[in-house]
Formats: sequence, structure tokens, C-alpha cells
Amino acid sequence: MLKELIIAFQSYFAAHKFIVKHRLWKWILIPGIIYAILFATGMYFFWVYSNEFITYIFQQTGLAAWLDTMKDGLLNLLVIVAQIIIMSIGLSFFFSFFKYAFLVVGSPIFAYLSEKTDSMKTGKNFPFSFSRLLADAKRGIAIAARNLLWQTTYLIAILALSFVPVIGWVAPLIAFMVECYYFGFSMLDYSAERKELSVQESIQYISTHRGLAVGNGMLFYGMHFIPVLGWILAPSYAVVAATISVIDKENMV
Repeated sequence: MLKELIIAFQSYFAAHKFIVKHRLWKWILIPGIIYAILFATGMYFFWVYSNEFITYIFQQTGLAAWLDTMKDGLLNLLVIVAQIIIMSIGLSFFFSFFKYAFLVVGSPIFAYLSEKTDSMKTGKNFPFSFSRLLADAKRGIAIAARNLLWQTTYLIAILALSFVPVIGWVAPLIAFMVECYYFGFSMLDYSAERKELSVQESIQYISTHRGLAVGNGMLFYGMHFIPVLGWILAPSYAVVAATISVIDKENMV
């Protein structure tokens, strides 16, 4: 898995060189700008209302008043840690629904960009077909819906784990790894579809190469720490990088 993680990381740098060389900026910037605007708007409302929600819960349960009377520094610290953990997992829920909604909307563009990358990288000819593009988009939507269902199930279990003292502190890390895997899964499936793998075969293929999926997702989320520019580049870079990582992995076999 470590070897595949390295391939996934390297593929992002290769994706940048590939995009610059082939001048693919229009396929990067148009969906990227839309994504960045929606992401910034969504983060603003999440931050505002999640703080209000946690404060409301503390007040309604009487926990806030009880903590004031206890005046215990360690207890207050544990509560703050619990708040951070809950907000982190809540952020995972927000990211899940947001990114899958965007993947559904942007599926035709991402399918085409992955195919174009594969064609330029390998020299294979993929004649444009609207019906095929539509089929790719429908498959992308189906995969996104399937991944959202499974990821939500896991996140609910992780949320329950977060309430367990001490053990729950690792919950955000587990949630992050689940996020990375399922996002990378969606990116890799565009390549799996061109191999004419069924959805079930794609699930098996990507499960076997989970390092590529996790690594792709990690770099995608890592790019979000670069305000605005990172948000714009992240979605399409992830598509190109996933395609390159699959090709590179096959060339090593």
C-alpha cells in the first residue's frame, strides 16, 4: 500500500506537468472556479451553524451551566476536545455531501477529462461519442451515490465512536482516511470504466489498489489548505492524477 501511496502522490506532480504541457487549463479552471465558490459558501454556513448548533445543545442539555459550576480545568479541556472532534466529524459529513453533489454535477466533464488524459498519455484513441459520455456520466453518478451511502454509514459509526473517552480521539483520523478512500475511489473509477470493468469489478479492482485511492484523496484534501487557488485546482487535478496513477501502476507490472 505504501508503494501505491507514493505513486498517488507523485501523480499529482506529474498531473501538473501534464496539464501545463497540453494546455488543459480550460478543463481545469471552469469547473474549478465553480467548485471554489460553492466550497467557500458551504464552509461559511457550516462554520456559522455548526458553532450555533453545538452551543444550543450544550445549553439545552444543561451541560454549559454544569461546567460553569464545576470550574474544573481538566473537565473543560476534555469538553473542548470533544467539541473539536464532533466538529471535525461534522466537517466530514459536510464534505461528503458537498463533494458527491459536485461529482454528480461535474461527472460528464470529469469523465471526458480522464479519457482525454488517458488518450494523450498512452496514445490510445477514444473516439468521442455522446452516448458513451452519457453512459460514463450515469456510471459516475451511480458510483457517487453508492460511495455516499457507504461512507455515511461508516461516518455514523465513527461519530458514535467519538463519544467514547480517549478512544474517540482517533475518530477524526479514521473519518479522514474514509473520506480519502471514497473520494479517490470515484476518481479511479473513470479509468476502471474505460477498461470495461463492471461496477462490481471496479469495486474489487480499487479495493486491491486502495493505496492509489487513499493517496489521491489525501492530496485532494491537502490542496484545500491553499486558499482559493488550491480549491480551484483540486477537483480536476485529482481526475488527471488518478488517471496517470493507474497508467503508471500498470506500466510497473
